[in-house]
Amino acid sequence: MILLTSGESLERMFGLDWQLIADASLTLIAVFVLFTLLSYLLFAPARKMLESRSEKIKNELDQAKSDMEKAESLKAEYEEKIKNIEKEAEEIMSEARKKALLSENQIVNRAKEDAAAIVDRAQAEARLEKQKMSDDIKKEIISVASVLAGKVVNASIDTTVQNDLIDETLKEIGEDTWQN
Repeated sequence: MILLTSGESLERMFGLDWQLIADASLTLIAVFVLFTLLSYLLFAPARKMLESRSEKIKNELDQAKSDMEKAESLKAEYEEKIKNIEKEAEEIMSEARKKALLSENQIVNRAKEDAAAIVDRAQAEARLEKQKMSDDIKKEIISVASVLAGKVVNASIDTTVQNDLIDETLKEIGEDTWQN
């Protein structure tokens, strides 16, 4: 067997020489520099873009949640308004019924007053007509009495006969007729 020195044994065993190690080191440095440069030029903007997109999505989700809460509150508010509208409609209908009853009562009272006025006028007209008839009857009685007086004067009868004739005439006409 052949003995090798430590430097030689390493070279032969792995096939490494100083040139290869220098090239590998240079390659590693170049890869590191390239990785750093690419990280700065490509990865950082990509990360920023992903972070901004993630932030945008988060904001949109927060906005959607806020909008959903707002929509729920508006829905509750509108449902409350609908309930209030129904109550208001019932109140308006109740008020309209009250006004209608009041108007009906006023119309009925006015009609009763008008009817009472018509009845009063009719009674007044009846009284006037009765008075007129009474006056006509009195005139008729006066004319009958004057005719009777003429007959009495013509007949030249005494007062007892004259009084009997007047009483007889009044009985024929009827006492109630000329007194009413």
